[in-house]
Amino acid sequence: MENEKQSIVEQLRTLLSEGDVTAIKEQVAELKNHFYRIVHQEQENLRKAAEEAGEAYEAVADEMEQAFRQLLNDYKARRDQLLQKQNAELEQNLLRKENIIAQMKNLANPETADVMGDLQKMRDLQAEWKTIGPVPAPKIQELWREYNRYQEQFYDLVKINIELRDLDFKHNLEAKTALCERAEALDANTNIVEANRILQQLHNEWAEIGPVARDQREALWERFKAASAVVNKKHQAYFDAIHQREEENLKNKQALIEQLKSIDLAKLKSNKAWDEAGERIQAIQQQWRTIGYAPKKFNQAVYDEYRALCEQFYKAKAAYYKTTRDMFSENLRLKRELLAKAEELKSSQEWQETTQAFIELQEQWKKIGPVARKYSDDIWKQFTAACDSFFEAKREAGKQEREAFRQRREKASEKWHKNIDNLTDRNRLIRMYETLQAEIRTAENNIMFFTSKSGNALVNSLQKKIDDLKKQAEDIENKINELDHE
Repeated sequence: MENEKQSIVEQLRTLLSEGDVTAIKEQVAELKNHFYRIVHQEQENLRKAAEEAGEAYEAVADEMEQAFRQLLNDYKARRDQLLQKQNAELEQNLLRKENIIAQMKNLANPETADVMGDLQKMRDLQAEWKTIGPVPAPKIQELWREYNRYQEQFYDLVKINIELRDLDFKHNLEAKTALCERAEALDANTNIVEANRILQQLHNEWAEIGPVARDQREALWERFKAASAVVNKKHQAYFDAIHQREEENLKNKQALIEQLKSIDLAKLKSNKAWDEAGERIQAIQQQWRTIGYAPKKFNQAVYDEYRALCEQFYKAKAAYYKTTRDMFSENLRLKRELLAKAEELKSSQEWQETTQAFIELQEQWKKIGPVARKYSDDIWKQFTAACDSFFEAKREAGKQEREAFRQRREKASEKWHKNIDNLTDRNRLIRMYETLQAEIRTAENNIMFFTSKSGNALVNSLQKKIDDLKKQAEDIENKINELDHE
């Protein structure tokens, strides 16, 4: 992921060094989304690792992310500076065009019109108008209406030479016909966004061109308008499709959130239950990553809800395992205390009193829950060795007491060994059960990599293995339950 992040940083740096910052908006947005998806995934992995380790987690931006943020800040500053400059130019252009319109209004005044002299002034104003750049969008239509109004009023007022007027009309007709043809050609452009942008440029050019003969104006405009409608319809359909996909993505993400909500954490009472719930969470997360963006006004909120539910689960899981570890530690402490007492009593020759004490120790031992596997066998062997040491010494104490001792010990030993056998068998069965569960999970993961078509011998073989393992696990679970009720 570091290499991929480095690549994105270098791409952004190259973009900023090569072109106009106003022309790379979409590329910057795409790089930004890609980069922060990677950052989010890294943070998720680190957070999960910290939670599983029982450690606190705090997201910190690394050097790569800081470098990326700095480049974004540079981009925004340059873009804002350029936009301010462009806005200033737009306002200056507006003032210049308003001044031209004011002059054209004077030229179109019948009381002050000078046909020959004003004709050149009008042409000069028209030429100057064409040299002026764009103006603020809200003013465009109003300016063009005023410009065309006084331009047409002037031509009507001064009644310029028919041939000159026809020449201008012919030139304008050729120019506007060319624009119609270019607009109609946009129907073949598969890049909808680009086609729409070009169409807007064509409309700007149309507005720059003077009038055509009155009998051709409406038909020519209808042709241009019809070509524009084709592009506009595609553009609208394009964004309607995007919005529809976003709405569908929102529904799919909300459905996954409902699945997360349906997991009742209060009912997860065993390692197996938590593991199964964890696998379900991972499957939901994997599916989430395949879904695109929801509508902008919902996207962040739905993600925050999804993330909160995932964090709630992993925090609860970490708390459960911490509680389990604490319980193992406490059980180990209690068993070590019983072991110390057994070691202290094993040399006693107060046979009757000490026998009762050992029986009580054994009963207490049986009531204490499990300890960590790495301690279980060793501490059990030490405890049983202390017990056996005492009872062996007692058996050898004397011939006269041997028979009474034997009867007492047989009764106690029978009960003791039965309990020990049950406990030993139970621990052995639990280990077998856990091993089978691990094999089942491995086999189920493996089967996902093969085709599920009927007749696939390998898939059938794996499925049979899974069924056999599950049957063995069920039999062992029944045996464990039988031992628990004895």
